[in-house]
Amino acid sequence: MKQTIFTLLLLSTIGFVSCRKTGTEPNIVQYDQTQILNYIKANGITGMHQDTVGGDTSGIYYKIILPGSGTPLTYSDEVSFVYTLRSFDGKYISSDTILNQYLGYIGHLTNVAFPAGLEIAIINDLKYSGGSMRVLIPSYLAYGVNGYGSGSITVAGSHIAGNQCLDYYVHIIDKQPDTVAQAKYDDEVIKNYLAAQNLTSLYTNDGGVYYRIQTAGSGTDPITDNTTIQTTYNLRILNGTVIDAENQTAGVDSVSLDVPDLVPGVTRMLEKHAVKGTVISMIIPSGQAYGLSTQSGFPANACLRFEFTIVDVSP
Repeated sequence: MKQTIFTLLLLSTIGFVSCRKTGTEPNIVQYDQTQILNYIKANGITGMHQDTVGGDTSGIYYKIILPGSGTPLTYSDEVSFVYTLRSFDGKYISSDTILNQYLGYIGHLTNVAFPAGLEIAIINDLKYSGGSMRVLIPSYLAYGVNGYGSGSITVAGSHIAGNQCLDYYVHIIDKQPDTVAQAKYDDEVIKNYLAAQNLTSLYTNDGGVYYRIQTAGSGTDPITDNTTIQTTYNLRILNGTVIDAENQTAGVDSVSLDVPDLVPGVTRMLEKHAVKGTVISMIIPSGQAYGLSTQSGFPANACLRFEFTIVDVSP
């Protein structure tokens, strides 16, 4: 009898301790929520909402920065978006919205290593093309216990550590090619670039292309669709990366270009504003350059900055 009572007491004690342990040690969903709430408070973030689509919470917190429009997005929609990414510990930061681009189907995001939480947030919370949001993704909907990347967690920006919640900004440009949406997005990008570089007062807007005549030309032959120009030039994307350059001493190492072969924005600007001797700087919207096409060295939706020196003009 005493042995039976002792056994029952022992089992009761084990059960009590087990219950108490389960009650005090959070599961990963609870842990992530605590991390997100602490992150919101520590960084003074306001206006965040929980994703509760379907009557339950995914653990995602989001804030709509710019509402989109049109029909709701689905996983089968093809979209183009830009993004920034930061891990909660601050050891992984990727903030280049020129190179941080995606062009493809929403339902394929996890196939190219984006977190599942980003797919969910775009469908449930952002919902529409043309919109942007800030979204905090719990680790269990990000890269889990293993993290992401092949680099060392001791090297900043090379690896996302395990159990890290993620802070994303994402802007959906459009779910299908659309010239109006594209032009609006391009103009916002260029204006932000000019402001960041303190160039706003130096450039003039001509049909979406921003340009500056650095040296007025003295030639009399017009540049037309039939023209070949001898030129030096420099091409970069707006994060400063030089893509192509033939910018050696004018008249020595210049190259010959047929004007009709240039992107539409460049062709139009040279025909309107350049002659022999002109030095012109122009920022071309992606819609008047390569649009959604990807070329070697730069991504889709890339606005381009050119500097041309027109050495000679020949019909």
